[in-house]
Amino acid sequence: MKEFIQTLKNIWSLKELRDKIIFTLGIILVYRFASYISLPAINLAEVGDLLEHYKSQGGNKQGAGLLGLLSSFTGGAFSHASVMALGIMPYISASIIVQLMGMAIPYLQKLQKDGESGRNTLNQITRWLTIGVCLVQAPSYLTSITQLFLPYAQFSSAYYVEPNSIMFWLPSIVILVAGSVFAMWLGEKITDKGIGNGISILIMVGILSRLPEAFVQEMAVQNGKGGMGSIMILIEVIFWMLVVLLAVVLSVAVRKIPIQYVSRAQARGGVNRNLMQGARQWIPLKVNAAGVMPIIFAQALMFVPGLLTKVDESNTFLAGFKNVFSWQYNVLFALLIIIFSFFYTAITIPVNQMADDLKRNGGLVPKVRPGKETADYLDDILSKITLPGAIFLSIFAVLPAIVHGSFVQTDAFALFFGGTSLLIMVGVILDTVQQINTYLLNHHYDGLMQSKLSRTTGY
Repeated sequence: MKEFIQTLKNIWSLKELRDKIIFTLGIILVYRFASYISLPAINLAEVGDLLEHYKSQGGNKQGAGLLGLLSSFTGGAFSHASVMALGIMPYISASIIVQLMGMAIPYLQKLQKDGESGRNTLNQITRWLTIGVCLVQAPSYLTSITQLFLPYAQFSSAYYVEPNSIMFWLPSIVILVAGSVFAMWLGEKITDKGIGNGISILIMVGILSRLPEAFVQEMAVQNGKGGMGSIMILIEVIFWMLVVLLAVVLSVAVRKIPIQYVSRAQARGGVNRNLMQGARQWIPLKVNAAGVMPIIFAQALMFVPGLLTKVDESNTFLAGFKNVFSWQYNVLFALLIIIFSFFYTAITIPVNQMADDLKRNGGLVPKVRPGKETADYLDDILSKITLPGAIFLSIFAVLPAIVHGSFVQTDAFALFFGGTSLLIMVGVILDTVQQINTYLLNHHYDGLMQSKLSRTTGY
């Protein structure tokens, strides 16, 4: 505890780091404040939280679960009919599209290799594509409100403007698009002037904002069952901390491939001397190189099985795909995650380029020939570590369904026991802590250099 307090003092003593953290917290407050500003055309005071209202009106399990997950990514803005209802997710979708298109479009491939100027152009393309995604998602969101959550025939008092008129649709779409662009701008400001990756931090803050409410709801349900409620809450907290620990392990686990760099001067001295005198380093191949992307891709496709129920509504097997906590839904979900883990890892880890870079820079893997054999070796190792990583990731994704009903009673709290929410929180926190440690480490080195200089010069 004393070391933790000392670390906080060290962070506060660094003006640059302190200013970055304060700036980041300020941007987060602005984002959270904006998420509670409802659309001007909707009187949300009439119905309160849209998602809770949907559940009370008999909304199906699949709809409540999926909409609840989306609401958690936006920090509740989705279910508050907020101006920030779309949140940062359109930007994430646009980034994924640009990344996937980069495999097929030569122009985008060229930009990816052009360094800083290429990245700036790609970022600009992503921004414009974000607006396009918003123009598609905004009407869909308004349709879900006017037809699913608040049908005008039943809740006419919830609207200041009739939802069938252009005076409702046009301003609402413009405001939703502007809200998403504003969220994107806030995220980029955090990245430029704050600490950590701004886009990821805004998503994490949205997820964390739902945790206290979900925990209070779980406590109320458990305590309503008698004297065992407090014990069950303690068991749940301990188990949740264990799950967080395993998520950290999954996020940081790597397989180190030893490599050796040999200088040209050493190359004239023979292979054996090179192996003895070459500088040894490592290529860290992550066990979960795909991160949370396989879960995001799989969730995007899990809407399709739910549509199959319309073919035969009496089929109990197909009806299971409408429930996010059913075994049918989660078995298919886990299989899709494993498939997408291999797919996304294959397109994002360029083993051929890694092997070429090693050969060009005089690097080699011991006992493996440079070039194609090195690429095949790296690909083989990557395939072997991706399988357990994909299985572990799929277990994390379906863990909310496993714990739900067994000892976790509420849907909202069960979602924090795995899946995208937990992995995003763990990944963002680890990345932010690493950046803070880098600042502290650099300051420590500066202090040592200054002390050494003072002793040498006598000043």
